[in-house]
Amino acid sequence: MTVNGEVRYIDRCDGRLKNEAIYGERPLRWAYGNPLGRLAQWLLIRRWIVSAWYGRRMSMAESSLRIRPFIEQYSLDEGEFAESVDEYNSFNEFFYRKLKSSARPVDPATDSVVFPADGRHLAFGDITGESNFFVKGQAFDLAQFLADVDLAKRYEGGSMLLSRLCPVDYHRFHFPCAGEAGIPRFINGWLYSVNPIALITRPSIFWENKRVVTPIETSGLGQVQFVEIGATMVGTIRQTYIPSEAVAKGEEKGYFAFGGSSVALLFEKGRIDFDADLLENTANGLETYARVGERMGRSLG
Repeated sequence: MTVNGEVRYIDRCDGRLKNEAIYGERPLRWAYGNPLGRLAQWLLIRRWIVSAWYGRRMSMAESSLRIRPFIEQYSLDEGEFAESVDEYNSFNEFFYRKLKSSARPVDPATDSVVFPADGRHLAFGDITGESNFFVKGQAFDLAQFLADVDLAKRYEGGSMLLSRLCPVDYHRFHFPCAGEAGIPRFINGWLYSVNPIALITRPSIFWENKRVVTPIETSGLGQVQFVEIGATMVGTIRQTYIPSEAVAKGEEKGYFAFGGSSVALLFEKGRIDFDADLLENTANGLETYARVGERMGRSLG
């Protein structure tokens, strides 16, 4: 939600309304709010070559000099990192860092479904009935999002969780439930920003951007679709799981290289009961900040 130009969200840890500290805020506002910026975005910024170029810069040894100032500016907790800061050979290595397992405990309840990533989340009980997706009167185009009309029909009336990761977040994503994860399917597209500053001008970004779709067969949730969505300066979406093998709730699925990005989860109708605070905050136009492994709802089996 944007109020007076500020991006606001509810922090689930303390229940407080907070303003987001936006990495690269000035160029982002220029690209989506200035006529010349919108032209540059259309002609150049959304194209993969720009993100690939910047991603290579973030993989160079000299980029490691950015790590310490970044940690200090955004008050990141080094105690969570699996490796010492001195072990990262580039900013990109730091960006997709692993965390200690104790830093993100997984909700143990047998019927719980957990967040797939650290980030700011929106929950929609009926995504095909949603008519105010970031902009009043805007419906979510499920067929375009999945690039599969027949598959989209399976999720009519179904539920969706949308998780937005900022550059300051932990950038590995994890399975929300146990099951058997299938083969990922790549959908080519642009690389627009997924920040709300961009989304209020173009909510169709979610079905225009590059995506990877993976089906998860489960015993209690039916078939869940796990979708990674690339964004500006995200040159890479990596999968670290082994397709067609059993996965555990909370197990790592993959990671994003440098930049902001999003993860979406699609559930068949009547399969999940989202937690009330997520639905209430979403209805009020607010994202909810929560971490991977925390409960977001329960399976209806």
